[in-house]
Amino acid sequence: MIPGNGQVIINGKPYVEYFCHRQSALSPIAKTFSATKTEGKYDVIATCSGGGVTAQATAVSMGIARAMVRLSEDLKTFLRREGLLTRDPRMKERKKYGLKRARRAFQFTKR
Repeated sequence: MIPGNGQVIINGKPYVEYFCHRQSALSPIAKTFSATKTEGKYDVIATCSGGGVTAQATAVSMGIARAMVRLSEDLKTFLRREGLLTRDPRMKERKKYGLKRARRAFQFTKR
């Protein structure tokens, strides 16, 4: 994140083009800038991989929020209140032994 004119580039593409097939993925990134009133003040160059489109957008949004906290510590409580610094704790549940998947059991046969 560097001072600039508001360009957000993710994996070499502008974020509007990178998330073009999912409009809801654009809102977390825009929300980060609008919440702190810094639209058009910083350029962001980010790389992300894995997960889905929404997860990547949320990850980039959190990265931008963390970078803003490094620039100005005063924004920390405000960004935390907006939920932009909170990590999603949900993880894939592990497969248990004796089961087919995490919770799916093998088919039961009576005979």
